[in-house]
Amino acid sequence: MGILDGTRRLEEHLTNPDNHSTDSYIAQSKTECDIYLIYKKLKETGNIDEIKLEREKHVEFLGRGLIKLSKGFVSLDASKPWIAYWILHSLDLLGAPITEDLIDRGISTLSKYQNPTGGFGGGSGQISHVAVTYAAVNALAVLGTQEAYDIIDRENLYKWLLKIKQPDGSFIMSEGGEVDVRGAYCALSVAVLTNILTPELTAGTAEWIKKCQTFDGGIGGVPGIEAHGGYAFCALAAMEIMKKTNLLDIPRLLKWAVSLQMSLEGGFQGRPNKLVDGCYSFWVGGLFPLLEDILTRKQYERRNIAGEEELAKFIAQPLFDRESLQEYILVSCQSPSGGLMDKPYLHPDFYHTCYCLTLEESLMWVEEVLGENVVGLAENLLRPTHPIHNISLNKARSIIKYFKEKEL
Repeated sequence: MGILDGTRRLEEHLTNPDNHSTDSYIAQSKTECDIYLIYKKLKETGNIDEIKLEREKHVEFLGRGLIKLSKGFVSLDASKPWIAYWILHSLDLLGAPITEDLIDRGISTLSKYQNPTGGFGGGSGQISHVAVTYAAVNALAVLGTQEAYDIIDRENLYKWLLKIKQPDGSFIMSEGGEVDVRGAYCALSVAVLTNILTPELTAGTAEWIKKCQTFDGGIGGVPGIEAHGGYAFCALAAMEIMKKTNLLDIPRLLKWAVSLQMSLEGGFQGRPNKLVDGCYSFWVGGLFPLLEDILTRKQYERRNIAGEEELAKFIAQPLFDRESLQEYILVSCQSPSGGLMDKPYLHPDFYHTCYCLTLEESLMWVEEVLGENVVGLAENLLRPTHPIHNISLNKARSIIKYFKEKEL
C-alpha cells in the first residue's frame, strides 16, 4: 500500500523531536520534512493518478551528457566507462533510439579503454579494473551490435580475471588492489555475458561470499565489516550466477532488506540509520526480484504449491511496499530540468538517473505482468531489465546468445 493512498497519515511517520539531536538526526528530520511537504501538497491537490515519468526531459538530460560534460567531471576521469553505461542504459530503458552514430562513437571510445593484457581501464592508458570492465561490457551490450561485441578480447579478459582471482575465492578490484565483494559480482557478471564462466573462475567464491554475511542478515564488502545495500546486491547476484544462494541465510537477508525501506519516504536507505537515497532503489530494491525468485523456487521444490496458476499467485505476494518506492522515485527524485537525483532539492546526475530508472522500470513491469496498479500514468512503464546484469532483457539475451556460439 503506497504512501499516497489517501488513508495513510504521513504525520504518524515523522521522526519524533529529540532534545539531544545529533547531526545525523537533524539531517534525517530535514529530509523527512522536505518529502512530507511534497507528499502533503500532492495529496491535497488530488493529482496522484496523474503522476508522470518525465521521459522527454530525462532523454534530453542524458543526451546533453553525450555531447559535452562539465568541468566537474574531471574527478570521474577514471570512471569513463561508467558514465557511458549510466547514460546508454538509461536511454535504452526510456526507449530512446540508440542511433548508428551513437553506436559508432561508443565502440570507438570504449575500445580505447581496453588493455592488451585483458580488461578495461577507467580511461585511455589506465590499468584494468573489474568494476569499469563490468561497466564497459554492459555499455557494449547496450550498443548491441556484433561490432560492439567483437571488440571484447575474451581470451585476455579471462586470463586477467584469473589474475585478480585470489586463493580464497575472492577477487581484487585490480592488480595490486583491494578485495571487495563487488569484484566477485563484476567478474562473474562479465563472464556470463561473454561466455567465459568456468569452474576455475568460480572455485571457492561462493564459500568466501558466505563469510561476508553479517549477524543482522545483510552482507558486507569483506568478511567482518558492516552490511551495505550495494554489497548485498552484488553478493546475492553473484551467488545466483553460481547457483549457490542456498549457502546464504535467505530469511535473515530478507528481514534485513525489508527493514531498510523508510516508513515516510518510501525509498530505501543503504544501511541502518542512514538517509534515504534514490540509488538504493536499485541496490537494495534489486535484492527483491532475486529473493522472490529464490523463495518461489523453494516453495516449488517443497511442492507446497502445485500448478502454474497457484505459483503465479505466490509470486504476486510483494515482499515490500512497491507502490511507496515507485512514489518516492516519481515524486521526490525527478528533477524539473530532467534527470533523477538522490533526494529532493539536490542536483540530478547520470548515476542516480540510471539506478532510479532501473528499479522504477523493474517494479512497474512486475506490476503490469501481475495485473496490479502502476503508480501514475500507464505510459510510465519502461523496458524490463535483467535482474542480475542490470541491462535490458533483450540486450542481455542478445549478447549471451552471440557469445554462447563462440567458444574460447
